[in-house]
Parts: sequence; structure tokens; C-alpha cells
Amino acid sequence: MKLWDKGFSTDKKIDIFTVGNDRELDLELAKYDVIGNIAHAKMLASIGVLTEDECKALVQELEHIGKTVAEGTFTIEDTFEDVHSKIEYLLTDKLGDAGKKIHTARSRNDQVLVDVQLYSKDKLIDIKEDVKSLFDLLMSLAERYKKVLLPGYTHLQIAMPSSFGMWFSAYAESLIDDMYFINAAIKVADQNPLGSAAGYGSSFAINRTMTTELLGFETLKYNSVAAQMGRGKLEKSISFAISSVAATLSKMSMDICLYMSQNFSFIAFPDELTTGSSIMPHKKNPDVFELIRGKCNKLQAMPYEMTLISNNLPSGYHRDLQLLKESLIPNFSTLKSCLEMLHYSLENIQVNKRILEDDKYTYLFSVEAVNTLVQQGIPFRDAYKIVGKDIEEGNFNPEKTVNHTHEGSIGNLCLNEIKSKMEGALKF
Repeated sequence: MKLWDKGFSTDKKIDIFTVGNDRELDLELAKYDVIGNIAHAKMLASIGVLTEDECKALVQELEHIGKTVAEGTFTIEDTFEDVHSKIEYLLTDKLGDAGKKIHTARSRNDQVLVDVQLYSKDKLIDIKEDVKSLFDLLMSLAERYKKVLLPGYTHLQIAMPSSFGMWFSAYAESLIDDMYFINAAIKVADQNPLGSAAGYGSSFAINRTMTTELLGFETLKYNSVAAQMGRGKLEKSISFAISSVAATLSKMSMDICLYMSQNFSFIAFPDELTTGSSIMPHKKNPDVFELIRGKCNKLQAMPYEMTLISNNLPSGYHRDLQLLKESLIPNFSTLKSCLEMLHYSLENIQVNKRILEDDKYTYLFSVEAVNTLVQQGIPFRDAYKIVGKDIEEGNFNPEKTVNHTHEGSIGNLCLNEIKSKMEGALKF
């Protein structure tokens, strides 16, 4: 069944090519198509297109379909083009003319928009919760290990003292920046496009404010053309949010892969969280973190993909936009799995508390030695040369302690302030 069926069939190859994997992807949207149909039916009843009995019957049947979706028994057979045609068929098969009336004053275009925006809003809120959960874990680890020193690196060369408290809370605060992108995407998604029809509104006196309230959107996408142009822009906004979170997870996973290696041995994980080699019995490979890194690097290509699909399209609907779902829906699942797996693994992290006892980290304190001389009244450039000469001549023997007190330093991580900043981001 096709919503645009005019009584003749299309070429089978054309059908396969144009439908693609929409049926599979639309199973993810079925819940939201039901919600959109219920709101639309109630609105049609309010303006007299449906009788109260027809509306009641439609809502009852839609709620039944919703239960099959929740139970996982709802299917979209090959005889249907998408979720919209399957649900309309079920309604018509059960209720006759009332089912045929459900499509009055709308187009498949705004049905897709409603489904995707409701779906995206839910998924973004879900991701937001996962990000907050990872943030909380990182902050607790920062508090637990804030006094354990860790070598800091620039150019992959030993640089200055850091700490596990600084490392964990650095990624926690980075997640706040990611939260801002998520908030922005939610703001874009939280607009009701229903009633824009094919992109130019309807001659029926529909009540779009009513459907906005019924669907729980914050506001209405007022201009019908703007509503249709929102497809592509919404997905691009989401792609920046997903990419931002992915960049944080990828970078931390790279750190973990380095820190787990025998050349560093800064951290470890229980054997059951690592994998072995088929020929080297000593290996404990960080496969989990390598896959998080790889998956998140793929996710960072999402904004480019969304841009290339949509950036040269004029206003109005175009079938190219169907391809956006092929990236959007799976990428939500991929990011969620990466967030959950990183959280699960970090709960079991083992920190090496004696890293700096190794003599190769002696030069880590060269800046501390320079600063000590400066505090004694020696000009910085002279102090720098004195310490440099000691290092060159093998006479460098620093005091291996640090006393950093400014905001954001090893001795003043501002963990409470970072928590407050996240609370602010959650209240956007």
C-alpha cells in the first residue's frame, strides 16, 4: 500500500530502490507515528471533520496499535511502503471510512517531520541522561583520585605534573560543552511541524496550536515552508550534538589505550574487560576502548554527511531527505552504546598510585624548579637557564612535590564549581 497510490503499480526495481530500508528504520518511528495520529484525529474532531464517535474509535484503535509497537509485534510487510501506510491500512481495515479520513489536512511529509522530531527529542533526552550519568562517575573518580599525581604530556613528551583528579574532571567538564550542543538540538526538535502538510499548509481550518499542546512540543513551527525546510536542519543540529559527545569519548578512549599499555602502565582493568591474543598469552588488549574510539570517529563524520545530503536542495520536499534517517537512527544507538560501555568500564578502572616513583619522570618537575627560583627573586629567563643547565649537566635533582592553588589547578580542581556548571546546563 502506498499513500500516493493512484491505481497503478510502479516498476519493481523502482519500488525497491525508492523504499530502501525505510521499513526497517520506520519500526523505530512507529511509536511516534501513533502519537501523531492520535493528536491529528483529536484535532480533526475538534473542527468537525471527524465525528466524536469516529475520533473515539480511531484513538482506541491507535492505542491498540501502540501496544503492539511496545510489545515488539508490530511489523511493516513488503506490501507497505512505510509505517504511515501500514498504520493507515490497519485503521481503514478495522474502521472503514473513519480510517480513510485520518489523512485529511496533512501530507506524508509532515507525518515524517512529526515522527522524526518526536523521536529525536526523546533520543536526545535519553542521550542527555547518559551523558549526565558518565559525568557523575567521572566527578566521583576525580574526587577519589585527586591527590594521585599523573604525568602530563605535550607533543607526547613528558611535560608537567597532572593528576588523576585533573584528568577525570577534565573529561567531565568537557561533557558540559557537549551538553550545550545537545540542548541546542533539543530546542530545534521541540517545534511542531504538523499541519504544514506538503509544505504549503491546508485549506482546512485546522488547529495547529491544539496539536502542539497534545504532542507536548514547546512551540509551533509557524511557517509551513519553514517547517518543511526544517528537515535536514534538525538532523544537522543533532549531528553536531552527537559529534561533540563522540569527540570527547574518542579522545578519552585514546588516552585509556595509551595509559593501559606497558610503556605507561598508568591504569588497568580487570581481565574480563580486556581481550587476549591468539598467539601471545601475555596480551590484555583494550578492544573495548579501541572500538569506542573507532565508532566515535565514525560518528564525527555525521555533520559532513548531513550537510552533503541537504545543503544544495531548494525549499520544498525532495526524496533525498529520506536518506537522512539512514544515518540518524543508527547513530543514536551507536552513541548510546558507547556511552554505556565507557561508563561500565570506568566503574572498574584501576589506578596506579606510584607512577612518579619511576626516575624517567624526574624532568616532570623542571617547571616547578624554575618557578621556585623565580619566587626567590630570580628573573624567569635566568631561572630557566639555570635549571636548563642543571638538566644538561646531569645535576638536576628536584623536590618532587607540587603546590598549585589557582582555580583549575592540581590543588584546586573546583569540582563543586564544575558540578554547578553542569546543573546549569541541565536546566537550559
